[in-house]
Amino acid sequence: MAEPPMIARKAPYPVEVIEGKTDFWCRCGRSKRQPLCDGSHKGTGIEPVSYKAEATRKVFFCGCKQTRNPPVCDGTHSRL
Repeated sequence: MAEPPMIARKAPYPVEVIEGKTDFWCRCGRSKRQPLCDGSHKGTGIEPVSYKAEATRKVFFCGCKQTRNPPVCDGTHSRL
């Protein structure tokens, strides 16, 4: 069974994404490279979420790891 994700912070992370590039959002909350994965999830049963940018722009990745629209922030952090 997977461990529950850790809350990295109760705010989104603004990230400049590049069209066509795939990033991996940290779902476990343990990465030292928040909001992106650094492999710290190994052994937790939680896997990162891939995000392929459709355009070069700023995206707000979830920091609390509770979003219902991973990896993008949906405001859930405001209710924690």
